This record gives sequence, C-alpha cells and structure tokens, in this order.
Amino acid sequence: MRASTRVIWTVSVLMLAAVSDAIFPLPFLPFLPGFNNGVHDHDDVEVAKPVAAAGKAGGKRRSGGGQDAQTNWPGKWELFMENSGVSAMHAGLMPLVNQVQFYDATIWRISKIKLPPGVPCHVVNAKTNKIDCWAHSVLIDVNTAAIKPLSLATDTWCSSGGLTVNGTMVSTGGYGGGANTARYLAACPDCGWHEYPQALAAKRWYSTQATLPDGKFFIIGGRDAMNYEYIPEEGQNNKKLYDSLLLKQTDDPEENNLYPFVWLNTDGNLFIFANNRSILLSPKTNQVIKEFPQLPGGSRNYPGSGSSALLPIHLYMKNPKVIPAEVLVCGGTKHDAYYRASKKIFEPALQDCARIRINSAKPRWKVETMPTPRVMSDTVILPSGDILLVNGGKRGCSGWGYGKDPNFAPTLYKPRAARGKRFRELAASNIPRMYHSTAIAIPDGKVLVAGSNTNDGYQYNVEFPTELRVEKFSPPYLDPALAPLRPKIATSPKQIRYGNSFNVKVNLNQKDVTKQNLKLHMLAPSFTTHSISMNMRMLLLGIGGVNPAGAGSFEIQTIAPPSGNVAPPGYYLLFAVYKGVPSTGEWIQIV
Repeated sequence: MRASTRVIWTVSVLMLAAVSDAIFPLPFLPFLPGFNNGVHDHDDVEVAKPVAAAGKAGGKRRSGGGQDAQTNWPGKWELFMENSGVSAMHAGLMPLVNQVQFYDATIWRISKIKLPPGVPCHVVNAKTNKIDCWAHSVLIDVNTAAIKPLSLATDTWCSSGGLTVNGTMVSTGGYGGGANTARYLAACPDCGWHEYPQALAAKRWYSTQATLPDGKFFIIGGRDAMNYEYIPEEGQNNKKLYDSLLLKQTDDPEENNLYPFVWLNTDGNLFIFANNRSILLSPKTNQVIKEFPQLPGGSRNYPGSGSSALLPIHLYMKNPKVIPAEVLVCGGTKHDAYYRASKKIFEPALQDCARIRINSAKPRWKVETMPTPRVMSDTVILPSGDILLVNGGKRGCSGWGYGKDPNFAPTLYKPRAARGKRFRELAASNIPRMYHSTAIAIPDGKVLVAGSNTNDGYQYNVEFPTELRVEKFSPPYLDPALAPLRPKIATSPKQIRYGNSFNVKVNLNQKDVTKQNLKLHMLAPSFTTHSISMNMRMLLLGIGGVNPAGAGSFEIQTIAPPSGNVAPPGYYLLFAVYKGVPSTGEWIQIV
C-alpha cells in the first residue's frame, strides 16, 4: 500500500510539473528519486581525495583564529565510574549543578541501583500489585561521581530532550505509555521528575526535539509519526499536528529516518535531515522554504545511525545580515544494512563525512573520508571548536546485536583546518561502546563517555554486555605539556542580553596574547542519545579587544549573540580559548 501510494504521488507531481513550473517549482524535485534541485546527485556533491591520517591535524585555522599550539599527544582515557547505576542510553548535562542526567528504559523493570529509602516504588500493575523498585534515572556529579537515583513512572525508552531557558530538562516521548509524555526535571539539588503523560498529540518513539529562537520546543518524527508538533507549556496538552512530507518520502523499508537531525539555522528556520535528504522549514509559517541536494552513499538516520553537528558559528563585533551556518554529517550505513544485519550479514559502515553551507545560494555537499568507517558514533563539539567522533562500530547498524567491530579509537576533526588535514585518530579506549552509547562535553574540557547496551534488557553473558562503566576522555589540548597555555576565567557575567557588549577577565601567564589567539566560545549542552546530539551548538564570539589587566591577567571585550535565531535563550558554557587550549567552562545565561 505504501509503495503504490508513492508511485501515484510521484506520477501526479511529474504531470503537474510538466504543466506549470509555477504549480510545482523545480526545487521540490529532491523529493523524487533521482532528482536534486533539477540536477543529478554528482553535480551537487564535491568529493575530496582521501589523505592519510597524520600525527598532527590542523595547524593554522582559516577563520582568523591564529595559530593553535601543536601537540602529538593522542589524548587520554580514564575510568570515572565502575557503576553508573543505569545504562546511559540518554545523557544530558544539567546547568549550574554540573550533574549529568542518565536514564534508560523503564520497561526492563531492572537496573543496577535501587530507589532510595522513602521514595515509593513504581506500581507497574495495580491489579497484580507488581511494583518496580529500581531507579531508571540518575544524576551524577561530573566532578565527584556522586550519584543520586530518581524515580520515573513513564517509559523513556528511545526518547528525546532539551533544556528550557531556566535550565530545566524537558524529556519527551518514549515507549508505550510514555510515548505522549513530557517530563520536567529542574536543575536543583532536591528536584525530581514531573511527568505529563498526555502532553504530546502524537506518540514520539525515536523522535527529535529542537530548541526554537524563543526557547520553546519543536519535536518531529518517531516510529509511525510522519509529522511534527510544538511542545506546550508545562502541564498543558497539545492537540495540533503538522504533516511532514519529508518524513513520508524518506521512510524506506528499513525506516532510516528516525531520530532525524534538526539544527536551528542562523535565520531562525530549521534544517531537518532525514535518511539522505534535507529541507529548511519555517517554524513561523510551517512551510518548506528550501530543499537541499541529496547526500548520496547510504542512510544517515536510525537505524542507519550516522551522526551530525551544526559546525561552530563564527560571530563578529558587527555581523553580516546573513550569518553563515554549516552542517556536518558523518558515517551511517547502506540503505539495506538493517535487513542484512537481520540475516547476520554485517556490512561495513560508511566512511565519509559531508558538510554543507545551508545559507549558500547554491548549497552543495562536500565529502571527505574519515580514517575508519563509523556507525552509531557520537559527534561532540569540543570547547576548542573542534569535533570529536567517538563510540560506535565499523560494521552493521543500530539494533539489538546488529552492530559489530567496535571502533575503539576516537577521531578528531578540525573543521577550520585545510582540507585534507582535518582528521586525526586519537588514543583508543578498551571498552566497546556500541548501540545505546553516549558522549557529552563537560565543563573541565573532557568528554564524558558512557552507555552501550545492544541487549533487550540488562545482560552480561553476551558478546557486548550491558555497560555501566563511565569514562572520561581528555582531548589533545589537555596535553600536560600545554598546561601553561590554559587560561582561567577570573570574572564573567552570569547573564547577558542579545547584542550587548560585555567583558571577561582571564588569568593567563603568557606574553604573546592578542585578539587573534585568545578567544571566547559558548557551548550549548546537548541532549544525547542514539548518535544524535540534540541542540548542541557552539558560538565563536566576536572579539573587540584583548587588553592587559594586571600581572598575568587580560580583559577580553566581546559582544553577545545578536538574536535567538543565532543563539536561543538559556544556559551555555563559556570557555576562554588560548591558541586552541580551553579554560574550564563557566555557566552563562542568555536572557
């Protein structure tokens, strides 16, 4: 039925297009097989020749950032926790309290940590008096590893999330009775979850949540949900849905369009990527205003499970009318990988990274080759503005037991380095991080890496056991030899307003300090699950001047982002970065 509907729809569109371009303009044609803005795939894709990975990546940045300090140090892994309590299927950093929220799926009715005394067990079945006294959500202090179990009633399996303007985590969707739920967890020491099971109009299982310019939320997709909606205020229920033609047209037999990549563009519109196609959607009019060339090679969304990032946004003291924005998509699988994995045939993952300038008049994908294939990986924007590709496997796809050949070594990608010098393989972990792994940048500049559960439940006597260990990875900029270059933020404002100037004082015992090599970066913490880092965003602030402010101190003059289109209101981590070496992050709020 689905195939015949598509054939009828395609024929109808072609007949209309033949009658009048005014009725169906050519840019709509990417939704039809074989078309990309009226030209063939290869005309919209530029492929770089593979370059062997070197010991060093990058060097001089192309965006006026000065020269980075050079190091051959490959990074370092450390075991942070032996037992996270729950399998870290979902992860989100809570502002101010510096705790990471991990939660799994309540359907399993088991974890590795009990609810604390005084917290009532969840009643699973009132008729049979079946109860669940295990915690399925924990808060973990990213500095001390102190753990606090929390109670969850609705099922969060394969859900989505984000942070409000005041730092409250909003978790949406999930499985079964949790699929229409919105959950709220405030960033305070004694706060717990508040759950609203009827908040969403559609069931959202494997959906994506995105923050809008006003700080509200958009949510799209999920299994059998070819639509999107806007998340209502806490305690209210939404009833209005909007159909998504993109999701309908990218829903192939393996799905491959779950957990679509959604990035807020600098013009306030939403870049949405599903399977291998992408659009720009206006959240004000709910109209598609641009369609992008198809990205060839395979599928990039669940269960194909590539990963993506909105590359750091470069701002100035006075910004252009159109602020450039560029999207990166890495890895994934062939379109039939899920079917083949079900037959125990585990195909190699894709080995490409592609980027596209979404505000360009003629956008095109530029494709590069990673050192190794990757599926189920996590893409993390580091405080330095570089990208870390970590976790996942080299064969197969997402699913219970469908991924093979763990990719133990993370890859550093320097987006502003010369093409051909952007990738570098780093030190390998010895813990497989496969399906249901997570990775998230934390204030000290390290990356917290957790999770991995390819099993339907908590299982240990299997190929890839349910993983409860938590690691921290120190990127190359934390090379002990570079420690003298690491700045420290002495004073910074707690709140800023759009377009207003402000100053940041840093301690840095160096002589060669200029506005070309001392920068300020703002990182919005992500909600991470299933190889998608929702709402991850970095701003490279414009620098008006860097002036001496006493012995070993400098004052940086900068300006806040111009609008919510560029930076939605809420909490960010502010980093001072000297020659590519970041400080510890300080929380700052755009209000």
